[in-house]
Amino acid sequence: MAGSIGALKGERHGGANRKVKSMMQAVIDEIGYCEDENVIKKLIQKIIDKDFFDQKGLVYGMGHAVYTLSDPRSCILQEYALKLAKEKGMEKQFAFYQRFEKCAREMIWINKKKHVSSNVDFYSGLVYDMLGIPSELFTPLFVCARIAGWLAHNIEDKCYCDKIVRPATRYVGDIK
Repeated sequence: MAGSIGALKGERHGGANRKVKSMMQAVIDEIGYCEDENVIKKLIQKIIDKDFFDQKGLVYGMGHAVYTLSDPRSCILQEYALKLAKEKGMEKQFAFYQRFEKCAREMIWINKKKHVSSNVDFYSGLVYDMLGIPSELFTPLFVCARIAGWLAHNIEDKCYCDKIVRPATRYVGDIK
């Protein structure tokens, strides 16, 4: 369990929805809840060109290593996020996320010739915000949602697998 929890670090895994939240806040600070898709696309181009946000060229919350055509988790979460946005009076914010997602898909295709869709992290930070959950709890919530599955997997291995598991390791610290 400790190893699994330790693996959930960084902006592309356990902390991905926090990174999406901070990217989207930077976008909103720059252009507001803009309805002009051309303005949104220009800003996304700046992100891709490493001229905006963290200068890494990544549009966080877009694409996934396994879910290449669409992320079914994102589709399901998006439906519930809309209901929650209506309940919380945050339809404007939710609609902006949808516009941004649409524009990001187009701009990533134009720049990288790669079809992507939003992943679950794109909307989960917004949902947590609507629920009033502080961003420092996003990753612990990620852990809580997965710990039962990790435990079940471990129990199955102990019950049905007669192998010793030795994960590959690589030292990444300083050599002195």
